[in-house]
Formats: sequence, C-alpha cells, structure tokens
Amino acid sequence: MERPTDKKDIYRLSRGMYIGEAALEYFISLLVTGAFIAKLTADLGFSDSLTAVLTSFVALGCSFQLFAVFFFRGGSVKHRVTVFHIINQLLFMSVYLVPFFDLSRPVKTVLFIVLLMAAYFFSNIVFAPKTNWFMSLVDDHKRGNFTAIKEAVSLGGGFLFNLLMGAVIDHFEAKGEIRTSFIIAAATVFLLTVLHTLTLILSREKPQPKIPDNVSIVRRFKNVLGDKTIMKVIGISVFWTVCTHITTAFYGTYQTKELGFDMKFVAVLSIIYSAVRIPASFILARIADRRSFAHMLKYAYALATLGFMVATFMVPSNGKVFYTVYYCLFAAAMGGINSAETNLIFDYVSPEKRSDALMVKQAVYGLAGFFATLAVTPLVNYIQANGNQIFGINVYAQQVLSAISVVLGILVIVYLQKVVLKIEPHREND
Repeated sequence: MERPTDKKDIYRLSRGMYIGEAALEYFISLLVTGAFIAKLTADLGFSDSLTAVLTSFVALGCSFQLFAVFFFRGGSVKHRVTVFHIINQLLFMSVYLVPFFDLSRPVKTVLFIVLLMAAYFFSNIVFAPKTNWFMSLVDDHKRGNFTAIKEAVSLGGGFLFNLLMGAVIDHFEAKGEIRTSFIIAAATVFLLTVLHTLTLILSREKPQPKIPDNVSIVRRFKNVLGDKTIMKVIGISVFWTVCTHITTAFYGTYQTKELGFDMKFVAVLSIIYSAVRIPASFILARIADRRSFAHMLKYAYALATLGFMVATFMVPSNGKVFYTVYYCLFAAAMGGINSAETNLIFDYVSPEKRSDALMVKQAVYGLAGFFATLAVTPLVNYIQANGNQIFGINVYAQQVLSAISVVLGILVIVYLQKVVLKIEPHREND
C-alpha cells in the first residue's frame, strides 16, 4: 500500500488543510470557553457555578459522539462532516447574540444553554469520523511530529487571536459597551466558519471501508465495549478528565473574579501558554515517535499534576505569579496529553475499529468530565457560601479542588504504568 510520504503524495495538500482546519476550529473554540464565555455569562447574570457547569459542556458534548453511529458507517464522510461543522459553528456564533434578544432572564438562560448544547452536539458527532479521515493520511511513524506541527500552528495563531479579542473586549468593557464586543465576536466566528469550511472542501479522503448494512449499531458498540484493550485505553482518558474537570471548569471565574485578572492579562497568559506548549509538544512528540505515546504520557501527566500542586497555593495576593507557573506546567503537559489520548487509539486499536473506538472514548470522556464537575459543584457552593472557609480554615474553593486533582493525577500515572503500558501496541506499517 502506498504511504503518504511516497513520491506521488496526493494527500500532502490535504494534510496542510488539516493543519489549517484545526487552527480555525481552535480559534472558534477560544471564543466559547474560559474567560471569554465567562464575560458573556456574567452579562447574562449567571452564577459562578452555572458558568462552570456550562464550561464543562465542552466535556459533556463529547457524549454526543455516540450519535455518530446514526450518521456515519464508514466510507466517505467529507460531505456530512462539512455540513455538520457549518451548523455547529453558526450555533456558536448565535450564543453571542443572546444578550440582544428582548427576552426575560430565565428565557435567555434557557436559550443560551440550548444553543450551546446544540452547537456541541453537531461539533462532536463529527469528531471521530473527521479525525479518522485526516489521521489516516499521516504515516504512523510520524504522527507525533505531525500532531506537534498541527498544534504549534493552532497555538501560535491562537495567542495572537486571544490577544486581539481580549483587547477588543477590554476596550469596550472599559467604555461600558461590552455588548459591542459580543457583536464583533459573533462576526468573527462567522468569518472563521467560512474559512474553516473551505479547508474541508479542499481536502481529499483516503478510501475507507464501509461498514456492511448487516452490522447493526448494537454490534458496533459491542465490538468496542467488548474489546478489553480498547476499554483499558479509554480508561486512561476517563480518569484524566475527572482529574481535570473538577478543577479547570472553575478556573475561568476564578481568574476574572477572585484573582482579578483583566482580559489583557488573560491574553498575556495565552501567549505564555503557547510559548511553553509549542516547544514542549515537539519534545514530547519525539518521545512518542521513538518509544510510544503511552510512555510519553507519564511525563505529561507528571507535569500537569505538579501544576495542580502549585495551584493549591494560589490566592489573590500571589495569583498572577502562581497562576502563571501553574499555567506553564499545564501548557507543557497538554503539549503531550492532547495528542496522545487520541493517538493511543491509533497505537492500540485495529483500523476497522478506530472510528468507533474514538467515538466511544470521547463520549465516555465527556460524560465523566461533566458529572465530575457536577459532583464538586455543591462543595464549591458550600465553601463560597461560608465566606471561603471549610472546617474553619480560610481557603478558596479552587484551592481545595486543585489539591484533589493532585491526588487523582498521581493515581492516573499509576494506572498508566500498571495497566496501559503493559498492553502490546498495534501499529500499522501501511
């Protein structure tokens, strides 16, 4: 079989389009997560807890990938992926228009949630088939380096995008015209949607086998859920999302409220994040390509756990310094984690099961992350309602959550070492 690196490489442009597609999708995601979405929800009068739960929709939305089995059965996926992405991104654009509707606050709240959930629905049902489509164009022995390049482009453009949009929001907020920045954000999402659509249209597909009509949806789930190797690999992502979502979902409001960060500083953090993550991703990618993605994850998880340890001591008096240190450690970690958890599927799962395995992994990952956030929300409310105290100790809720993440992070590393690294990799040489 012809490799993507052979002389007649008809997929070279498509791999380039994938890099562009990922960057444009990332820019859109920046506007509907973290401090940006916190500004929007603050304007709508949402509480910190509700904002955190909404932020965790990023994870919950992954559960929608289970519905992909109704829309994709292998074969060509380009047309459906393109259409569903257009729908999802226009819905993201619409959330910035909610403040302008002449509706009561409860109705606006419901409308905002419905639009956000619908956007994540369409975004996530295309994740597995799109990832399988584009990653099948990359040589197995170069996936680490390719993923690092893809992320470097996204992050490099992302910090400039964050800087620009952060300045826009700060400018209009200072003038008492925060909603003007929402209009600009909506227009920006629309422009990015047009460009993103072009990258999909200009990309080729490698022929993929179509799942026979006599293979039912139930059978497809059984093929994945009954595979012990797949479930062990999925387990690492589930444990990690619980570790992170009990904490990071609450950091957005912590930045803008208790720690008092303005959007310019948030944008500076984005620059620092990219400056750390980009070189870290290439270093970790080299480890992944030479040894394995699972081996590389040990270092990445250790960095993230150390970051949560620093965040445990993060308070307003040292917020800018300690949050920056935490963010650098987490950035370096995500330089490996983000790519490795997907590439583990390509390392350990046979080609005919990869798309469905990705779908199940993301779905279980999403549910675990969302419910982990819900589980700790009462604790956050309790601490905040008691004047940031627990057991008579003055402490912010995010400090307590960070300490819990440290313990869970250590357990994740143990699971990786004792379970995942014991599995024999399945790597194709096509």
